[in-house]
Amino acid sequence: MQIGIVGAPNKGKSRFFSALCAMDVAVADYPFTTIEPNRGVALLRVPCAHVGLGLPKCDARGGHCHGGMREVAVQVLDVAGLVPGAHDGRGMGNKFLDDLRNADGFIQVVDASGRTDLEGNPASDFPLDEEIGFLGDEMEAWLEDVVRRNYPKFRNQGLSEVGEALSGLGYSERAIGEAAGKDGLPLVKILWSEEQIRKFARNLYADGKPRLVAANKADIPGTPERIGKMEKNKGRGGNGGPIPAGSGGAAPMPPIVPCSAAYEYALNKAALKGLVDYRPGADAFDILGMPDEKQRGALEQMRRFVRQNGGTGVPQALGALVFGMLKMMVVYPVEDENRYSDRQGTVLPDALLVPEGTTAIGLAAKIHTDLATGFVGALDARTKMRVGRDHPLKDGDIVKIVAAR
Repeated sequence: MQIGIVGAPNKGKSRFFSALCAMDVAVADYPFTTIEPNRGVALLRVPCAHVGLGLPKCDARGGHCHGGMREVAVQVLDVAGLVPGAHDGRGMGNKFLDDLRNADGFIQVVDASGRTDLEGNPASDFPLDEEIGFLGDEMEAWLEDVVRRNYPKFRNQGLSEVGEALSGLGYSERAIGEAAGKDGLPLVKILWSEEQIRKFARNLYADGKPRLVAANKADIPGTPERIGKMEKNKGRGGNGGPIPAGSGGAAPMPPIVPCSAAYEYALNKAALKGLVDYRPGADAFDILGMPDEKQRGALEQMRRFVRQNGGTGVPQALGALVFGMLKMMVVYPVEDENRYSDRQGTVLPDALLVPEGTTAIGLAAKIHTDLATGFVGALDARTKMRVGRDHPLKDGDIVKIVAAR
């Protein structure tokens, strides 16, 4: 799974990425600090299965387990800022959009304080809905252009040929079929008009890969009120209201999560120095040691923000996209159903992110193609009951795959 971090220049995207992935990248308060994409791994924290099993601990591989919370890895991509006209190549926009082809979903980082415009230049009270809407316009127009250029490859063909022609975009055949079906577009001997191509691209963009807005710089005075006003104006008292015409058309408003990338980044650094006991995603932290007066004042300010907002909002934004919008869940493959371990006795070594609805055979294929090829059955390690290849797994399941050698 890969999540793309997107937005206009100078909105705090690279700081958001650094805070999320606990790694340093170039950050500056001027446009186009990032040119080549930054790649990293973020760790989501979820309740670990060892707690419910009554085990004292697990042996997490590729992450940690602390206080009963397991870390699960997600790949993250931070691309350069996109400006109006990006889909036409302005500001190297086509290159930056192409970098996002394989992302499963997007977090759009916006300057919720309104202090920068769409070019990343200083501004005063820049409209938040306009910033959110422009990116949807650019990404939709870029996708429409890609579909139009590939149309000759699937003209007079069917669904599988559409999927093959658009395989580089990372959309499933199911998503492609649903995008066409939404407006009743034919998927047998395809002969689409320009308007039908536009509708298909619009539907594919709107439904194929979800987008969430990280309302950054929420720690700046007055910003929470701006975010609250935006939420109120969405028209439904929550996510899903329309973006005003001229600011992204009539596309649905993405969910909005207030956050402070600066605070998340600072807290991670303070934790490494032993100044705080903080875990990403936590809604509280303790100040340790003897920080000086300036440090303590800054930490107290961060602590108030974290308590009031239920965290810094950075890990929360990723979790909301991965679990809430992409509908992912965590399962634990094991080889020994009695010890909940691999052959070496490593307890619950792996925690895998899989889509809701994943079956036992689907899990086998994710682990290794040989397991899927030789699949005989699976075992629910909690109940010790055998399950079939099409058995749908649940969040937190512990599963042993049985395969012929």
